Amino acid sequence: MTSTADSTAAAIAARRRQTRTKLTDLEKAISQLRRERGRVTIRAIAERAGVSATFCYENPDARALVQAAVAHTRQRRAQGAQQEHERIETSWRERALNAEEALTRTQETVFAQRKQIGELMGQLRDTEHKTPADTAPALRTENTQLKRRVDQLAQEHRSLQERLEGARSNLRFAEKRIADLEVQLLGHQL
Repeated sequence: MTSTADSTAAAIAARRRQTRTKLTDLEKAISQLRRERGRVTIRAIAERAGVSATFCYENPDARALVQAAVAHTRQRRAQGAQQEHERIETSWRERALNAEEALTRTQETVFAQRKQIGELMGQLRDTEHKTPADTAPALRTENTQLKRRVDQLAQEHRSLQERLEGARSNLRFAEKRIADLEVQLLGHQL
């Protein structure tokens, strides 16, 4: 009977050594997958460690190791997705603020130029009434130049309006994309 008890004890000790070896191999596999930024799943860990997936499910220590590794990876990916989302949102916000600032400056410039044109047109009319007839050609030339400048400013204004519309469109697109990413992120977290 002693030999049966000894062989049973030896088998149990061998089984425990084998289990410890497998657990060590699992820990190494998890560390390697994390360093390589590989996909950390039960099957991937079991394959890398050279153990069966059944061992990972049935052994409580192995199951705890694998579940902790998978949870850590999910958390890391969720944080990465959140950081990427925040980076994109910040970028679009900055662009929108820059566009609004540029629009404000442009509108101020246009208003100032319109005011200046009005003043110059008033001065031109005043001089037409006060000047002799021989200065009329010079005044006509100056008037023509002022009209060209008005046309040029109007074109610049239209161009800036189009840029503003483009920036607003980009902002709307970005807001829609951000909303879509938030929905995807919530879907992955569930």
